[in-house]
Amino acid sequence: MAEQTNPQPAAADGELDALRAAIDAVDREIVERLNRRARLAQQVGEFKHRTDAPVYRPEREAQIMARLRSINPGPLSGDAIEAIWREVVSACRELERRLRVAYLGPAGTFSEQALLRHFGSSVEAMPCATIDEVFRATEAGTTDFGVVPVENSSEGAVNRTLDLLLLTPLSISGEVSVPVRQNLMTISGSLDGVRRIASHPQSLAQCAGWLDRNAPGIERLPVASNAEAARLAAAEPGTAAIAGDHAAQRYGLQIVARSIQDDANNRTRFAVIGRHACAPSGADQTSLILSVPDRAGAVHALIEPFARHGVSMKRFESRPARQGLWEYYFYIDVIGHRDDPPVVAALAELKSQAAFCKVIGSYPRAA
Repeated sequence: MAEQTNPQPAAADGELDALRAAIDAVDREIVERLNRRARLAQQVGEFKHRTDAPVYRPEREAQIMARLRSINPGPLSGDAIEAIWREVVSACRELERRLRVAYLGPAGTFSEQALLRHFGSSVEAMPCATIDEVFRATEAGTTDFGVVPVENSSEGAVNRTLDLLLLTPLSISGEVSVPVRQNLMTISGSLDGVRRIASHPQSLAQCAGWLDRNAPGIERLPVASNAEAARLAAAEPGTAAIAGDHAAQRYGLQIVARSIQDDANNRTRFAVIGRHACAPSGADQTSLILSVPDRAGAVHALIEPFARHGVSMKRFESRPARQGLWEYYFYIDVIGHRDDPPVVAALAELKSQAAFCKVIGSYPRAA
C-alpha cells in the first residue's frame, strides 16, 4: 500500500506566507502614509518659519494624542497608540527643527525617561548635573525646554524645583507622569560578592522595606542619581545599583530583582519648562504660587474663590518662604486653563486678595 503524506504542514506554511504577505503590504502602505504626513509637516514648518510661529506646540500635540485615543478601535491599547505616534510626531517635528531639551542627568535617569515619553527620541537631549543647571540652560536659551522632577507619589515634593519655579521667568508648558519601577541590578546578575547598594536617596527610601527584608547587611550608598549608581555598578563588581530599566540597558547591567519599590503605584511627576505660553487644549491645568498676608482666615479667603467659581483644586502644598514679608508660599494646581472663564474669574479675585500671586503656567494635563 502506498505511503500517504500529511498535507497539513504545507497548508499551514501557505497560510502563514499569505499572512506575512498581507503584513508586508500593510507595512508599505504605512510607510507611504507616514511620508505623506511628513511632507505635510514640512509644509507646516515652512508656514511657521514665515510667520515666526513656534516649532513645538504642546497643546496641539496633546490634542492629537487625545483624538487618536478616541478613534482607536483596538486591539492596540491607547498607551501603545500614543507611544507609537509620539515617535511619529517627534520625527515629523524634527523636519521643521531639532529641539534641544535639558534634563536632570546623567543619561539613564527617570528624568531622561520622562523627556523621551514627552518629546519622543528625535530631539537633542542635554543632560545636566543639577536641577539648577536645567533651569539655567533653558533660561539662557541654550536649550528650548527643560524637564525637571516636581513630586514623587511616595516621597513628596522636590523642593529645589519648587524654589526655582518661584524665581524663574520660565513657564510650565507640560507635565509628564512616569511610573517608577525600581530594579536591583549588578554586572553579574546576582548579589554574590556585593558589598554596597548605590542609588539616589529618594530611591533608597522608596525601597527601604524590600532592602530591610532581602539585603539587611549590605551598605546603602546615596549618590547623585540612579544613573550614577548604575555607572558605579557597571565599573565595580562589588556594587549593586537601584535604578530603572533604562539605566540597566544603557550601562549593560543585569536585573537581580524587579520592581522592588515598596509602593507598587509609585510615580514621579515632571514639569516641562520653557518660554512657550500654551493655548487651551481642552484638558488643561493651571499652576500658580500664592502668598497671603499674616492675618486670621487668610488662607481660607485665598482658596474660597476656586470653590465659588467651580474650579477644582488638584494640588495644594505649602513651602516656607526664605525671604520677604510672608511666612509661606502655596503651590496650587487647578483644573482648567487660565483663559477659561471660571479660572479667569477666580484668579481675578485671588490677585486682589493675595500678597503675592504668580501663574507659572497653563498646560495640558498628563494622561
